[in-house]
Amino acid sequence: MLLNEWLNREETPVGIGIDVVCISELRALDERLKGVFVRRTFTEAERKEAEHSPDYWSYLAGRFAVKEAVFKAIAHLTAEKNFDFRIVETLSRPDGSPHIIISKELKKVMDFARVHNILVSISNESDFAVAFVQATESID
Repeated sequence: MLLNEWLNREETPVGIGIDVVCISELRALDERLKGVFVRRTFTEAERKEAEHSPDYWSYLAGRFAVKEAVFKAIAHLTAEKNFDFRIVETLSRPDGSPHIIISKELKKVMDFARVHNILVSISNESDFAVAFVQATESID
């Protein structure tokens, strides 16, 4: 993540979210469900990137943490206080840093919540993945 993205003086934070996922528990859940969890939770692009990552389950755990963190950062700004976090897709830039793909469905949620941008950071250590998200709105 570029420092100037986090320090953008034209935007103000309106929500933050953090989530921690146990990698081995995520793997065990998907194995119990015979792959259904991964197929229904992650986009095709996320699954494809995971297959090419050095650690498939760490990759997916980080992306699942992002989905939860985005939900925590912006759901409180929506009328329903809820949305399907599966619309959150996180892919890697060429330098390896994560970024959230703004789909049509996520854009609708963001527009209603007056969120202009979502910044993300993911870290993995041992059997855990953690994601931090900052939602911002433009200063008018």
